[in-house]
Amino acid sequence: MFRSHNCGELRLSDAGKEVTLSGWVQIGRGFGGLTFVDLRDRYGITQVVFDQDDNAELAERAKKLGREFVIQVKGAVRERTNKNPNRATGDVEILATELTVLNSAKTPPFTIEDDSDGGDDLRMQYRYLDLRRGPLQENIIFRSKLALAVRAYLGDKDFVEVETPFLIKSTPEGARDFVVPSRLNEGQFYALPQSPQTFKQLLMVAGYDRYFQIVKCFRDEDLRADRQPEFTQIDCEMAFVTQEDVLNTFEGLTRHLFDKMKGIALPEFPRMQYDDAMRLYGSDKPDLRFGMPLVELNDVAQNKGFGVFDSAELVVGICVPGKADLTRKNLDALTNWVKRPQIGAKGLVYVKCNEDGSFKSSVDKFFDQEALAAWAAKCDAKPGDLLLVISGDDEKSRGQIGNLRLHAAAEYDMIPEGAFAPLWVVDFPLLEWDEESERFHAMHHPFTSPKQEEVERMLNGDHETMKSLKADAYDLVINGAEIGGGSVRIYDRALQERNFKLLGFTEAEAEEQFGFLMGAFEYGAPPHAGIAFGFDRLCAVMNGQSSIRDFIAFPKNNQGRDVMIDAPASIDDEQCKELNLKVTV
Repeated sequence: MFRSHNCGELRLSDAGKEVTLSGWVQIGRGFGGLTFVDLRDRYGITQVVFDQDDNAELAERAKKLGREFVIQVKGAVRERTNKNPNRATGDVEILATELTVLNSAKTPPFTIEDDSDGGDDLRMQYRYLDLRRGPLQENIIFRSKLALAVRAYLGDKDFVEVETPFLIKSTPEGARDFVVPSRLNEGQFYALPQSPQTFKQLLMVAGYDRYFQIVKCFRDEDLRADRQPEFTQIDCEMAFVTQEDVLNTFEGLTRHLFDKMKGIALPEFPRMQYDDAMRLYGSDKPDLRFGMPLVELNDVAQNKGFGVFDSAELVVGICVPGKADLTRKNLDALTNWVKRPQIGAKGLVYVKCNEDGSFKSSVDKFFDQEALAAWAAKCDAKPGDLLLVISGDDEKSRGQIGNLRLHAAAEYDMIPEGAFAPLWVVDFPLLEWDEESERFHAMHHPFTSPKQEEVERMLNGDHETMKSLKADAYDLVINGAEIGGGSVRIYDRALQERNFKLLGFTEAEAEEQFGFLMGAFEYGAPPHAGIAFGFDRLCAVMNGQSSIRDFIAFPKNNQGRDVMIDAPASIDDEQCKELNLKVTV
């Protein structure tokens, strides 16, 4: 056998045992007649000793071992004289009697350590080496255990795991599809699914009233740290349920996962209306780990002769507690931050609430102490606090100050370490009007139902009525990240046809794209609702990390490339001919 124990298993109680270990050489070091080798596998590291006095030939061979050599060692477990309290196996070592080199290794291009000296691009090129590092192994193992915990919980709740197709039909809604040419059907293409949405609804029509799947999804969109062209969802659907049933079920799942995986008991999740989230935090995924809600200042800041405010649709601010001592350099940096193109504010007004009760502001010549005191009172500011104020278009200004709120909290260490603040954001708008294209878009997706009391308004209302419709739609948010989203679905053909019409589909287009689903509705579709969790993002948020890449074994870079295997790549002329494709680039 290659090993009797793994490299993280041996303890002082094993002293005297003859054992066999196999693994990778982490590092080797020599001290006089002794050569020490740290032997590593995914379970841990065990120190191996080669003694020149016991076996000179073996010790000489050990000196020639390089980093990442794969070796097998036999020997006796003994107590270490210099114990390592930071290592689970730190009380023992192996006095080697045999050494077999199973495979030599080139010197790796970066150190296989928790804190590697390799840059992102280099480590992605040699991802199979990067995956040997402890932090990455912990992430991938966490992901595996989380998936098992999800399956166990949903299985106990009578959910049925059903696989749905990867080769489906392209649809015009949402992000761009990845398409796959069909050799057998000349000139036609499959698409890779952005989600299994229509299939899980069909499973409800088919009578499988509790479905789930941990499934790959695909979107051809611009990438960033928390997006990948292929990602994983915990996809779920339930029949004969209300919105409340779905929220309770998947709040239960989330609390179970945090308890089992992290030993954290989450409280009951608060519910927040979408309109309140936008009003108070400038975001539909508010981070509630800290305060600083948005405060409207129109009534105390306008009509005072300051044209920037007087002409604005909204004057809105936040109170940053304890930061009145920020320097002019700090305040200029904040101003420059909000003026970046990504944020787009024209400027930033500040008010320092001094400890002596006076106020110092960047707009002192327009507002006297009494006026600034009214601002402070409106924001519930105390001596030592700092007010930051933005003005302009209502929607844009809320988004800008909401982003500044997040930036200030991170910049000044106002986010409690290790805290988790989950909530449900509910009652999203059903539709969004796009001025540029002059058409409605679905806020969630075209199959989302309006709230029951608004069905009649949707069927018969005018354009302005459509803008105000609310959906039975909901998002799970944790620490400012959208973890999951879902809705109650439309299950009536007439209502679905009306929604497609509002979204700009002709009757023929709707039938061509989704006739199979609307046809299914005519054979006894039950009321149903569902949700999908971003599995990669859930892994990252549960571990306090912002990027999902380190929880994906083989991720793509920001250009959607796998630099390890060099994909995507061109295909040869014969393949193009078989697929009836002509490449013109």
